[in-house]
Amino acid sequence: MRNNPNHHEAASHATDNERYFREFHANPKRSRYKPSLRLRVALAFAGLGAVLSLLLSLWLQLASHEAGLRLMDETLKAELEDYRARRQRNPLSLPPATLTLLGYVLPGPAGAAPPPASLLALAPGHHDVEIAGTPYRLLVQEAEGSRYFLLYNETRQAAREADFRWLLASGVLMMTLIASAAGFWLAGRVIAPVTALAARVRELEPEAAPAPLRLDFPTGELGALATAFDRYLGRLRAFIERERAFTADVSHELRTPLAVIQGAAEIEAENPDLSPRQRQRALRIQRAAQEMAEIITALLALAREEAGPMARDQCPLAEVVRNGAERHRHLIAQRPVALVVEVAAEPRVPAERALVRIVVANLIRNALEHTDQGQVLIRLEEGRLLVRDTGRGIAADQLSRLFQRHYKGGASQGEGIGLSLTKRICDRHGWEIEVESEEGRGTEVRLLFNPTSANLNGALT
Repeated sequence: MRNNPNHHEAASHATDNERYFREFHANPKRSRYKPSLRLRVALAFAGLGAVLSLLLSLWLQLASHEAGLRLMDETLKAELEDYRARRQRNPLSLPPATLTLLGYVLPGPAGAAPPPASLLALAPGHHDVEIAGTPYRLLVQEAEGSRYFLLYNETRQAAREADFRWLLASGVLMMTLIASAAGFWLAGRVIAPVTALAARVRELEPEAAPAPLRLDFPTGELGALATAFDRYLGRLRAFIERERAFTADVSHELRTPLAVIQGAAEIEAENPDLSPRQRQRALRIQRAAQEMAEIITALLALAREEAGPMARDQCPLAEVVRNGAERHRHLIAQRPVALVVEVAAEPRVPAERALVRIVVANLIRNALEHTDQGQVLIRLEEGRLLVRDTGRGIAADQLSRLFQRHYKGGASQGEGIGLSLTKRICDRHGWEIEVESEEGRGTEVRLLFNPTSANLNGALT
């Protein structure tokens, strides 16, 4: 049989891809791009709008506060100059006393209230003070031998600034929403070509030969991406052709010598000069060759991954289980291990007999090879095959990788292919495999047939 290195390389790549997707689905948080591109663009616009509007709001708030202070200071200055002018004309004029303005002077005219003691120590200029819980803007000034105190009530100004802050907060929220909507709309327009390219790629069939994608996306980044897809699709088609050639080679190269072995064994078994022992050996060779031919046919069909059921015939599970147990009984010939086979039902499944034989044989062989003493129980029930052993068991950290291709446990002597092949066959037919194990105590494997596959009466449900 010819060796095809491309086949082994492709198998390695396929294994890596399968491992990646298993890890991704097991831990989706590892993905860097969970949200859609459109959503990420909309969120970026929303963030930008929120930041810009917030900065603008802060600037407007500071500007408004400074403008309010200047207005109060100018009002205090003008009112104080007006009072000084009135007092020069009439020394008995009283300082302002309104809801907004409150004035004091030292020495003051008769009947004028003295200033609060807390104001007396303040230097000339503007101050922010609080009297009886009310905030004031204060102007202290000395002129004509007198000391003037003029206060501006800041309560209304503070209320206006609070209303303005609420208005700015509403503006920030509104700008964020508008930016989000605009970003979502613009993102839809921008990524429309990407969506179209994704739809085209989704419809591609590796075996078909559609028009190159670069014809519809000739320029820019999308053009480069379309060209990369076209090149990858070309390599994929070439790989498929190599796989087909490899499959045909395997089918031809293996079937021919097996047919020769089978024919020679059949002729030899009919030789009247053979002893019963020799005739039995010839029949064993004939059966082995026939089983190998069936296995090759089934494995090639599995490798092609054809759609739909692989077989319409019903495979008798009980017969396969009994034969599998007897064929592998020699594995425990030198060990104190009891092999117990219990058939509680006679289910039949629509599957290639050879594939079922592979699954059953791998489960039985693994149990027998890893059991040094005790018992291996094989029990066939309604829709379930149970294989339980008292062997070495499997570590908890190894259970998740048990069916990975080329994975071998610490005590395994195989190539790490049998259980991986078993899992592929089960996945193909919709069966489930459950494994429970404890180091030092043994392992239990349950093969569950889907409801449409197993029927005690031998008919499809």
